[in-house]
Amino acid sequence: MGNSESRLKQVRLNLPASAEDIASLEPGMVVYLNGVVYTAREAVYAKVLGEGGSLPVDDLAAISNVNFHCSPAAASDGKGGFRIGGVTATASFRFSKWMADWLDLTGTKIVIGKGGMPREDYEKILAPRGAIYLTTVGYGTGALLGRGVKAVDAVHWLDELGIAQAMWMFRVEDFGPFIVDSDLTGASLFARQGDIVNQKIASLYEGLSPPALHRYGETDDRKKEVM
Repeated sequence: MGNSESRLKQVRLNLPASAEDIASLEPGMVVYLNGVVYTAREAVYAKVLGEGGSLPVDDLAAISNVNFHCSPAAASDGKGGFRIGGVTATASFRFSKWMADWLDLTGTKIVIGKGGMPREDYEKILAPRGAIYLTTVGYGTGALLGRGVKAVDAVHWLDELGIAQAMWMFRVEDFGPFIVDSDLTGASLFARQGDIVNQKIASLYEGLSPPALHRYGETDDRKKEVM
């Protein structure tokens, strides 16, 4: 693992990531990955955890302990393989209900996505299992990330689940940039910034008339809003 002298500390991790490397990561660091990253999202979680299916890879953690929540732009290379033009991250908080069981089953230690996880997940699911969260950097970086995918080692359940939901095994090099969102203490950049925003958001509504709610399930309680 190396670093640069830029303002934001950069690190490069060889995968599977070691416990020591993960422990050294701090929120705000920029990370690039080398090795194998696998994709899994709701259809894979439902198939394995919800339906009791078996993982398609024996000892997944020995190959990759990094789960990317994404949709790849994949096309046949005409030789029986695939070209990956880009990988677009999807919102991780949607998969919260699966995370504890998935981490326990697979030994995954790094979760990548966008938008972060609920605060409780950092403190009660990720950190106690020695896992952390990396976030993509802004929007529109799918093509940039795609450059880091050098090969598709395997793809599982493609016909059944489709391109976006299948389980892909990407061979990556200088794959990133990603920002470290959480660490092994359960601290999170998303959670911290959310606290700062929430301190002042109520003041934006002061003096306004109560909203007219017409749809079932709407609420004007800021703590009960759905993202």
